[in-house]
Amino acid sequence: MESAPRAGSLGAAGASTPALDEVPAKALAVYAHPDDPDVSCGGTLAVWAAGGTEVHVCVCCDGDKGSLDSKVDGKQLAALRRREVALAGRELGVAAHHWLGYRDGEVEDSPELRGRLVSLLRQVRPEVVVAPDPTAVFFGQNYINHRDHRVVGWAAIDAVLPAAANPHYFPAAGPIFQVGALYLSGTLEPDTWVDITAAIDKKAAALACHTSQLGEGGEWLRSVVRRQAEEAGEAAGARYAEAFRKVVLQ
Repeated sequence: MESAPRAGSLGAAGASTPALDEVPAKALAVYAHPDDPDVSCGGTLAVWAAGGTEVHVCVCCDGDKGSLDSKVDGKQLAALRRREVALAGRELGVAAHHWLGYRDGEVEDSPELRGRLVSLLRQVRPEVVVAPDPTAVFFGQNYINHRDHRVVGWAAIDAVLPAAANPHYFPAAGPIFQVGALYLSGTLEPDTWVDITAAIDKKAAALACHTSQLGEGGEWLRSVVRRQAEEAGEAAGARYAEAFRKVVLQ
């Protein structure tokens, strides 16, 4: 098996420096919708899993509104999307999925959500948490970041610090735990890139499992995945990469 590429960051001078000495022993990705982790960091999760990381994925919303067809039954769609996630997880090497069960558009940045995330953090005890960057709202003139992404991003950040590491926050949620680093995806201010060249096909295969969202993607989907990863790769000095805003906590 080819050794896993390591995460890298680019300093002001453009030189690549290690973001992690080794792939993390455990990582937890926290996202809103069933396909979000695969779109945002699927290559990174696959690289880490191939390098020995125990990868966990938390999906906060069921994906019941992931269709513009008014005749689609939300409960049936949510069930279908869970099956798609299971298939995609096998492609990436995900060890476990954790579902919080909120309906799309109804998740709130509340003590209840933060408490559930703190409980999960203290249970899984990941070295690294990957989540959406909630500060990224407007992407040019054609896209506004989904509210659920922003809500989950803020909740994940606040659950990581200070809550999970402080015994006075959610004392019934288990022994405290300090996450080592946050990797925020979908950011407008990237400073860290992960070389996903060895995992680009796994990311494309995982996304192809989400047929309810992407249809039978085939070569069209693979070309889109490669093109987007090439853009990040240009900044990282790699053929394919994923970009993040990194926060080191210890």
